[in-house]
Amino acid sequence: QVQLVESGGGLVQAGGSLRLSCAASGRTFSNYRMGWFRQAPDKEREFVATINAYGGSTNYADSVKGRFTISRDNAKNTLYLQMIALRPEDTAVYYCAAVPKWLYSVATDWTQYVHWGQGTQVTVSL
Repeated sequence: QVQLVESGGGLVQAGGSLRLSCAASGRTFSNYRMGWFRQAPDKEREFVATINAYGGSTNYADSVKGRFTISRDNAKNTLYLQMIALRPEDTAVYYCAAVPKWLYSVATDWTQYVHWGQGTQVTVSL
């Protein structure tokens, strides 16, 4: 079992930046592909970004390409999401998620992920 705890959310003005962190514990972090997802009120959970077990491969939703960067530090058991040029439509609860690395070569669907954090709220105001 992997425990995931997100932090770093908050209120920011449009055009601003935030860095989310996801601290993992319980199992070997480098055995997991990691992802970020988000869910706005009355909307389905949507894919934001994913990174493979060693950080050499990343994928992004079209809506965040060029603005968000996913990264990981396996020595610190931590996943990150650097967000710049934030927009009001980025407002959502952001979740990190983990799936064993051997299950999928790419994982962009939330149903592929096994372990989830509790989420952190990101609110972008005009």
